Amino acid sequence: MQRQKQLTDWLSSLYPDQTFTIAPASADASFRRYFRATFADGSTKVVMDAPPQHEDCKPFLHIGTLFEEAGAHVPHVYAQDLAQGFLLLSDLGNTTFLQALDAKNARQLYDHAIDALIKIQLASKPNELPPYDEALLRRELNLFPEWYIAKHLGVTLTTKQQAKLEEVFARIIKNNLSQPCVYVHRDFHSRNLMVSEPNPGVLDFQDAVYGPITYDLASLFKDAYIRWEEAEIIDWLIRYWEKARKAGLPVREDFADFYWDYEMMGAQRHIKVLGIFARLYHRDGKDGYLKDMPLVMEYLHKACERYIDLKPLLNILLELNMQAEKR
Repeated sequence: MQRQKQLTDWLSSLYPDQTFTIAPASADASFRRYFRATFADGSTKVVMDAPPQHEDCKPFLHIGTLFEEAGAHVPHVYAQDLAQGFLLLSDLGNTTFLQALDAKNARQLYDHAIDALIKIQLASKPNELPPYDEALLRRELNLFPEWYIAKHLGVTLTTKQQAKLEEVFARIIKNNLSQPCVYVHRDFHSRNLMVSEPNPGVLDFQDAVYGPITYDLASLFKDAYIRWEEAEIIDWLIRYWEKARKAGLPVREDFADFYWDYEMMGAQRHIKVLGIFARLYHRDGKDGYLKDMPLVMEYLHKACERYIDLKPLLNILLELNMQAEKR
C-alpha cells in the first residue's frame, strides 16, 4: 500500500489539475508491477512500478528507445522517476495475443508479429546491448540441472548422465554462437504482444541482448502458453525467412539450415524455461507456471527425437521420467 501511495502522489505531481483512478494492469515474473491510470476525460496511461532495490529501469529505457526508433510499437515514456522506480508509459491496451489468437486470425496476427520483429532486427548494431555470449547461454542452460532436475524432480544425475548433458549443452552452444547476431527481445511471445494499433504492441523487452537471429522466433512459435500444429508453424517460419531475406537480414541461404538453427535455439530456450519455471515455483512460490511445463517438455522431446546431436539428452529425459515414476 505504501508503494501505491507513493505512485499516486507521483502521478498527482505530474497532473495536479486532473483527477484519475488507479487499477492494477498486470504483474510479471519479476518485482515489476503495472497500474493503469484512467483520467476524467477517459484517457489512460500505464505506470510501471519497479522498486529500485530490485529492478533497474535503465535497460528498459535504453532498449525501449532502440526499439521505438526501429519502428516497433513499444510503450512511449512520458515521465520517469528512477529514484522511486516509476515510469509513466503509453497504454498499449489490455488484450494480449494469447487472449486474442484463434484459428481464424492466427496468420494475420503472426504476420504482424513477424513484421515487427524484422523491424527490430534490421535496426541491430553491435555494442548497444549485452552480448548473448557463451557465459549467458551456459548460465541459462545450467538452470535445468539445478532447478528442474535437482530441485523439481529431486533427482541427482549420475556422472555418466552429467557428462552426456554437458556434451549436448556444448553442441547447442556451438550452434547458437555460430548464428548471425541481431537484437534479441528474449521473450517475444503471445503474452508480451498486445493487440493494438499499430499492431502488435511489444512489451517486456528489458532483458534484450545482441545474439542469435532465430531466438525470438523460437519464443514466438514454440510458445510455452499456446500450441499450434507443426505444419502451421513451418508455414509461418517460411514466411518470416522469405521476408527476412528480402529485407536483407543475415538468415541462412538454405531454409533447411535456417530451420536447424531454429530447432537448436529452441532446445536451448526450452531447457532454460523448464529451469526458470521450476525456480519460480520452488524459490519464488509462483505455481502458475507449472501447468505450462508439459508443453515446453513436449517441444524439447520432439527436437531430441529428431536430431542425433540431441539424442543423449532424450535418453536422459526418458531416464528421469522412469526415476520420477519409481518414487
